[in-house]
Amino acid sequence: MLFMITYAFAPDARETVQDRFKKTGGGPGEGVKMLGRWHAVGGHGGYVLAETSDSVALGKWMQEWTDYLEFDITPVNDDESVMKVLGA
Repeated sequence: MLFMITYAFAPDARETVQDRFKKTGGGPGEGVKMLGRWHAVGGHGGYVLAETSDSVALGKWMQEWTDYLEFDITPVNDDESVMKVLGA
């Protein structure tokens, strides 16, 4: 299943978040594939597209960052899946 994840952090957490990202790369653990990540230019957040069938693995990845980042996670479908929904 695909998940669109938006993340945001407070401006006063910027240095801490950037330092952690530089040290860890912010990648997912086993069971989650990150398909892409985009950072808002001049902002304090961004977007991640991830794929997994394991919600626990997704939760563990997010848990590594919830002390500074706020997440909104939305299951999404690609065009091929939507066509199946539409019966095409």
